[in-house]
Formats: sequence, C-alpha cells, structure tokens
Amino acid sequence: MKKILIVDDEKDVLLMLGKRLASQGYTVITADNGRDAVTLAKAKLPDLIILDVLIPDMDGGEIAERLKDDPGTKNIPVIFLTALLSKTEEYQGNHIVAGNITFAKPVDTVELLAQIKKLL
Repeated sequence: MKKILIVDDEKDVLLMLGKRLASQGYTVITADNGRDAVTLAKAKLPDLIILDVLIPDMDGGEIAERLKDDPGTKNIPVIFLTALLSKTEEYQGNHIVAGNITFAKPVDTVELLAQIKKLL
C-alpha cells in the first residue's frame, strides 16, 4: 500500500484530503507544520508528499529543499498546494509552476488523484 504524507496547517484540508486518499486505498500520514513534515518524511519515507506552500514555521519550498538535500528523501515526488495561485493560472500551466506540480486551493480531488496515480 502506497503512503502519502499530507502537510498543511489547515486542519480541514488535512481531514478532507486524508479521507479522500484513504478511501482510494492509500495510507495517509499528516503533519501540520514544517518541522513535523521533515521528521515524518525521513522516518516514514512516504511514496509521495502533498505539501502546502504557506505554512507558518517553514514554507513549503524550504521543506521541499530540505527533503531534496537528504539522500533518503530526495526522490520522493512532491505535489504543492497553494492559495496563492488561481484556478486559471493552475490550468494555464497544466499544474506546473516553476517546474513543480502545483494545485490551487481549493483542490480538485479528482484531478489531484489522477496526478497522484501518474506519479505512483
């Protein structure tokens, strides 16, 4: 069973995405801050990480950078979530922003699941 780490400081996002992914047969791990995200990623070695860009203690870019610098986690694919992006911008870039797979919030779970299946 594939493990997915969801990192978001919004509890409702963690709950909604967690339930949706679990219903699709994924094992879900959650973190609501950057420190826990890095620790859990290194300890649990998820198959994929869904990462909010704006997190109070450490932004998503910094979390991703720390994981990419670690040999144990550098190959884990990351999907970014952000409220800083409009749906129009998301679609225009075909979910790619600055070379990263990125979804605007609120996320379309059908499209997110399709992207997850491509990556896993």
